[in-house]
Amino acid sequence: MAFCNRVRSGISLFNKSTSLTSHRSNLQRSLVAPSISLASRNYANVPGEKDKKVKVPLALYGGSGNYASALYIASVKANAIEKVESELLQFVEAVKNSSIFSQFIKDLSVAKDVRVKVIQEVCGEAKFSDVTKNFLVIAAENGRLKNIDTIAKKFRELAMAYKGEVKATVTTVVALPPEEEKALKDTLQEIIGSGAKVHLEQKIDPSILGGLVLEFSQKVFDMSIKTRAQQMERILREPVSLANI
Repeated sequence: MAFCNRVRSGISLFNKSTSLTSHRSNLQRSLVAPSISLASRNYANVPGEKDKKVKVPLALYGGSGNYASALYIASVKANAIEKVESELLQFVEAVKNSSIFSQFIKDLSVAKDVRVKVIQEVCGEAKFSDVTKNFLVIAAENGRLKNIDTIAKKFRELAMAYKGEVKATVTTVVALPPEEEKALKDTLQEIIGSGAKVHLEQKIDPSILGGLVLEFSQKVFDMSIKTRAQQMERILREPVSLANI
């Protein structure tokens, strides 16, 4: 109970400190969000869906974010979010489980037509959908398969948002006991509300020294001992004004 109360308290303080800048932050995000030029590439021909407008639920940045967003748009138009998500994760696992395949997709010295042919054969054997297959082929053409793990993670975030799910990550020095993990998940569910389902993932990082770092809804709540110590150090290093004594 005390653990969850600290989480509620930390989130409350964070929300108060950011409320004054929320409008400016929203404006900045809308101005710098990358345009999805890749969406114009026809990953899958979906009859009658050419003019369907799809809004990407999260603003993702960088090349991997653009690719993930474009794949999301194509998947929604094809009504195949869950299938594409499953196939993309399957492809990533295949890459991780084969050092030879992993080296192949990262080696840009391999001729483009060879890369494309291999990916087409892999997708054919795996019986991937046209959306996934065409996307991976384009990624192979553009030398982006080396970033497929990052692209897949970003696409999963979009897929979860599409399905009304929220990913939360808690980082601690040691794994949380099952009862504390459940209590934290219940607390987050209470904070987020019944409109979304919380998926909690744990990360272990001894460097934070203690406490926890909680990430969800594109926000980070750092309640680690490491950060508190750094804040205290900065305060102690500030010059003391004798006029205020």
